[in-house]
Amino acid sequence: MGELRFGVNDLGNLRFAISPLWETVAGLRAVADPGRHVVHLPWIRRASALRQDGVLAARIAALEAPAGPPDRVAGRLVPAPRCPLAEIEEELSALLGVPAERVRDGLAAPAERARDGLAAASRPAATGVERRAAEDPEHALPQPAGALHAWWQAAIRPHWPRIRAVLEADIAHRTRRLAEDGIHEVLAGLHPTLHWTGDRLVSPDLPDDGSALGGAGLTLTPSAFADRCHLLTGHQDTPPALVYPARALGLLWERREGAGDALARLLGRSRARLLDCTGSPATTTQLAARTGLSLGAVSQHLAVLRDAGLVTGHRYRREVHYTATDLGKALLAQT
Repeated sequence: MGELRFGVNDLGNLRFAISPLWETVAGLRAVADPGRHVVHLPWIRRASALRQDGVLAARIAALEAPAGPPDRVAGRLVPAPRCPLAEIEEELSALLGVPAERVRDGLAAPAERARDGLAAASRPAATGVERRAAEDPEHALPQPAGALHAWWQAAIRPHWPRIRAVLEADIAHRTRRLAEDGIHEVLAGLHPTLHWTGDRLVSPDLPDDGSALGGAGLTLTPSAFADRCHLLTGHQDTPPALVYPARALGLLWERREGAGDALARLLGRSRARLLDCTGSPATTTQLAARTGLSLGAVSQHLAVLRDAGLVTGHRYRREVHYTATDLGKALLAQT
């Protein structure tokens, strides 16, 4: 049984984030082991077909460890996310910035055991990433980083708005629960294997060395493809991240009809479609991509919807995120 020990500063430095890089790696593992990810079978069928492409298959081959556990490489390879609005390019850049000694410590051990003849017969063979980390840790990451970017572009990016909407909805639920029940209940409610005891979070999925967070805090990271909890190591000024399975994944791949004709007649087809896309927070740029409308048209329609009390906007850093109000959601539910 593992645990994370919290101090006062750690509780004060809790935050949420979304990691497109984690979803990319975990999505690859879901395709390799579909039996553990039945809820994603509609997507897995499409993603499996992509792997028939020889070029893509060759690029991602070094990342795969079919005989190993789902987080065989992912748990060691992916850095903790820095902020809730991180882009895949930022996270890949952070990955490439991992020091050589950490690459060697984190990835090389299985390859070194195999090289020294210490691997048990039942132990999975070292992956290409692990072999390169043992031989040349300073240059081990560019190839897997490029492979992850290729997999992102082919399999994850086309579905990212839908995936991100589920993750953002999970964060919204957790923050509401924080206001109602407190942070201890939020932490204990992330997954059935997690339990809050005294000053620590306990789970069989956490490190068994009794790790103390040391005031850095913890980033809570919902995931569409995680089937259990994972701890991602922090680096420099980035705290570690606890990845946990997001809520409501059963609805992720359902085919959803757009706003009904009655709502379109009431608001106009463009505004009805825009309202339909604000079920989770989104910027004007994201809404333009989802609806096919221009940025100017999105801004004009949002102003009307906001004045009518159907959407609201919240500023985060330099961006404003729009989401449907309770009235807007009620209107959508009736159509």
